[in-house]
Amino acid sequence: MIQSRKDYEYYLLADEIALGVIRPEGISGWLRNLFFPHLIWEFQKALRKLEYLQNVKSGWLARVQKFFVLRRFRRLSYKLGFSIPPNVFGPGLSIAHYGTIIVNDHAQIGANCRIHAGVNIGSRAGFAGEAPKIGDDCYIGPGVKIFGAVTIAHGTAIGANAVVNKSFSEPNNSIAGIPAKSIGVVNTLEFIIPGSILALQPLHDPFWRGKPASEVQHMMKERGLTRT
Repeated sequence: MIQSRKDYEYYLLADEIALGVIRPEGISGWLRNLFFPHLIWEFQKALRKLEYLQNVKSGWLARVQKFFVLRRFRRLSYKLGFSIPPNVFGPGLSIAHYGTIIVNDHAQIGANCRIHAGVNIGSRAGFAGEAPKIGDDCYIGPGVKIFGAVTIAHGTAIGANAVVNKSFSEPNNSIAGIPAKSIGVVNTLEFIIPGSILALQPLHDPFWRGKPASEVQHMMKERGLTRT
């Protein structure tokens, strides 16, 4: 959770790297970004700004800022189909595509989550506070449904359209099906970019930015980097 200006900047950078955002260069890049912005990145920036203002700032000026940031956040949420509350996702969030994503505000999701469209992470029916807890470095495929007070371990990959209604405590586990069951061991760093790790590296830009996950994983192994 963002608790300081430093945290806010770290979360932003981790998200930017995880999404594979390439910063615009020159006038042409600036114009392209102005007229054709990366809307998911704009949404995630608004999300992190809202978290920062809610958690850290106070006073009348912060309330004014929050009003405008919340307005932008809601407009982007409606436009993209996201129902994602603040203070749920850890650093390194990567939303893969536009489309309906619903997340309960009592859910807790760790760093470096890669989440696809059609996902619903909800509470147990009739028990609003009983929502999932999902670890770091998890991949949530298209159409996945996760309900109730379940715990998903670090490094779990959840296959498309799976329905998860029980806990999976083993890390680096691939699960799929209705209801979901374990189908094998997986290394999620093969298809997610761990922005929370890479944001701490002083030379992150030339090495990581815009690279596919498999190439990033190879670079991390060469430099002896591991999960946080």
